[in-house]
Amino acid sequence: MITDVRLPDISGLELLAIVRDKYPWLPVIVITGYATIDSTIKAMRLGAVDYIPKPFTRDSVMASLEQALHSGLAAVRKTDSPFSEIIHGGGSMTGVIELIDKVSRSEATVLITGESGTGKELVARAIHRQGSRARQPFVTVNSGALPEGLLESELFGHTRGAYTGAVTSSLGRFRIADGGTLFLDEVGNMSTAMQVKLLRVIQEQEFSPVGSLDLVKVDVRLITATNLDLEQAVYRSEFREDLYYRLNVIEIHIPPLRERREDIMPLAGHFLARIAETTGKKPLTLSAGAVAAMQEYPWPGNVRELQNAMERASVLSDGGEITESDLPVRMSGSALPTPQTPILPSADGFSLPGMLRDIERQQITEALRRSGWVRSRAAELLGMKRTTLLARMNSLGITDPSQEEG
Repeated sequence: MITDVRLPDISGLELLAIVRDKYPWLPVIVITGYATIDSTIKAMRLGAVDYIPKPFTRDSVMASLEQALHSGLAAVRKTDSPFSEIIHGGGSMTGVIELIDKVSRSEATVLITGESGTGKELVARAIHRQGSRARQPFVTVNSGALPEGLLESELFGHTRGAYTGAVTSSLGRFRIADGGTLFLDEVGNMSTAMQVKLLRVIQEQEFSPVGSLDLVKVDVRLITATNLDLEQAVYRSEFREDLYYRLNVIEIHIPPLRERREDIMPLAGHFLARIAETTGKKPLTLSAGAVAAMQEYPWPGNVRELQNAMERASVLSDGGEITESDLPVRMSGSALPTPQTPILPSADGFSLPGMLRDIERQQITEALRRSGWVRSRAAELLGMKRTTLLARMNSLGITDPSQEEG
């Protein structure tokens, strides 16, 4: 939801409080032409994903929207447990939660590592909510989504007239997070120049807004995350070694979903329950075939891919049960089998080009058979465009048997 602060019958901050109470999973962005430090901090404490002063640029709005969509179910819920959003079935994530519990009692800088979609922001929020700064702002910045010039302004703020288009002053995320926690995602994508500026803030707890010589003191706990191997980046001189050791006081590594398959079904059930809560319908169940397919799939997109798969299946399912056919093609088991490698004859026989044509003909024919000779569906199974499929069918002499009979 995007809301202005000044509305006809209610203020945007009052609306934000209502939404946080009734729809805690819904990300909210607040915009205003009358930004003040107090109102900004109040909005962030009420759970706003971002607070954008007018006039705003297209880049700043798009970055804010990406952050909101990325956070999704990571919105803070009113619950007794700070770990309630970290759904798991035991195993390796139990150790992660134990480490979060220990880390949250300190003020140490934390580096969260893991592949995209593993839930690094959820871990950062849990650390904040379990710690002494829980009642203070939790502010997120996706450094990989912002160009260097805009990132500096987002982090440190700017004065009016600091650059073309800066018609108003901006506080910056560090100042908004003062007293609380700043979560800096994709820190490995920062330029060298920005790394130097971030290092200074960590060391001195002060910075100068863009266009100003004044120093601003802040008290911020910094949590960063990356899907890159920062040690290798340091070795390649792409990331400053001194900054790496400043950030990596304590590292929390989130394993990919394929290495914690005990979490797949609890997560799937969580997402289906959340979808049912949103739609007001009874939660869907998973068939045995769907469960088997999901357990065998490698989940390269991790938890985020699982969430998207459950949303898709909920839309496509006709009954109260999600079947294998409701899952995306790549994980439903309907992908074509890999043909066995032909054995080459010892004497003159089939040429390699001929064998490859035979394999291609078999795969295309099988895809057409499975799709009921619907060309667009067969092309999707084969991972090619429909026009390409038609051209290959013509070249290989593949025709629809029903048309031949007619």
